[in-house]
Amino acid sequence: MDSKQQLLDKSNEARELFLPHISADPVVFGFEQNELKVLLIKMNYRKQWLLPGGYVRKDEDLDEAVERILRDRAGVTGVYLEEFGVFGKKNRSEFYFEDFDETLFHKQRFISIGYYALYNPTKLNPISDEFSEKVEWIYLSQLSEIELAMDHREIIEKALMTLREKISTKPIGYNLLPEKFTLSELQKLYEAILGKELNRGNFYRKIKNLGILNKLEEQRRGGAHKSPDLYSFDEENYEKALENGLSNW
Repeated sequence: MDSKQQLLDKSNEARELFLPHISADPVVFGFEQNELKVLLIKMNYRKQWLLPGGYVRKDEDLDEAVERILRDRAGVTGVYLEEFGVFGKKNRSEFYFEDFDETLFHKQRFISIGYYALYNPTKLNPISDEFSEKVEWIYLSQLSEIELAMDHREIIEKALMTLREKISTKPIGYNLLPEKFTLSELQKLYEAILGKELNRGNFYRKIKNLGILNKLEEQRRGGAHKSPDLYSFDEENYEKALENGLSNW
């Protein structure tokens, strides 16, 4: 079906199902090859990249809507979500649908709630919906090479800034690293988020003092150098730190 006709056909249905003027745009971060990634969809219409966002049904809470949107648009489930901002500039989304008249539901002025999510890319096989050509993980370092629609580049930048601010008050890593990891791998994650190198001794000392790690009785094998110790997250202490914040960082 022609992508324009598809939107036209869905407009009246959307008007019945969804709240007017409210949308949600989750920024799903992943970590691989010591770099941060973000999950994006390429729309059938206009062939531009977007965040896997959507609208809020009239009978659901906002958080429930974001979980459903991620599941339906990208196949993401069981993800940690946190609200981080509101985006409401005029024409932020209307211009994207300039080929349509003002009756199209999608062309109405929408104020969007931004959420950030953390997910391990190796645990996800992205599944696109009927409106999307594909869903892909894109490295943040490659974002300048692609065309992002609407204000979604601004939303991603704000999400990253928020993640950098949160890193000093809440633990990071449970949804981004494998079950077993080295301190060096955890440090690489923090460095990727912060965009700078950290002193290894200071980082190791601080992260151990948080009480969120369990040292395992095994090492990472296969390297040319000394096999480093492996760690896992202490789920109970990690959850407490998420709820109450970090006191020793």
